[in-house]
Amino acid sequence: MPSMDPCLGKTLLTINNGLMPVIKYSIWFFLGILLLVNIASCTSEPKKVKQVEINPDSLRENLLEANKKVVGTEDEQIRNLIQRYGWKMKETGTGLRYFVYYNGGGPKTKKDYTVKINYEVKLITGDIVYSSKETGPKEFRIGSGGVESGLEEGILLLKVGDKAKFIFPSHLAWGLIGDQDRIPPKSTLIYDVEVLALMQK
Repeated sequence: MPSMDPCLGKTLLTINNGLMPVIKYSIWFFLGILLLVNIASCTSEPKKVKQVEINPDSLRENLLEANKKVVGTEDEQIRNLIQRYGWKMKETGTGLRYFVYYNGGGPKTKKDYTVKINYEVKLITGDIVYSSKETGPKEFRIGSGGVESGLEEGILLLKVGDKAKFIFPSHLAWGLIGDQDRIPPKSTLIYDVEVLALMQK
């Protein structure tokens, strides 16, 4: 094996010893810069999001306007349905439509009395969602809630033995959420009702 020239060995050792500190310090300097950049980016304040002030009066007006459009559309659908079937319906101040197609001649229904009815409930599409043929007659205490507000109002227009048809706009039925079962949100309901009995209990 050939031996290395002693002069060349000393020269390489000198170069090596001279470069090592430079490389070492360059690495440390580079790492230091990276650390500073990282710290600066973590501690800098996040950009502020521009907040938009909402005017409550303006928001209320927009909601009322949107609600009027929805109610107007539903009302138009109800009028079209009545016209299509030729029903001679009366309308109350709340928007309930009704007509009595059979007069039973019994006593007038009263608040705080329990009424027993046969019924059939349809969506405006004509689909039957509930019926006393399936569940049996319904009983409820008039004025105590637990049924659609339209049914509470409509039943007070009847006498025992009467048969009537009601149309409840969604605000008199199950409103914005439906009944979480067969009646979808914002549904118009068509009720066919027969008053079977009135009980004071």
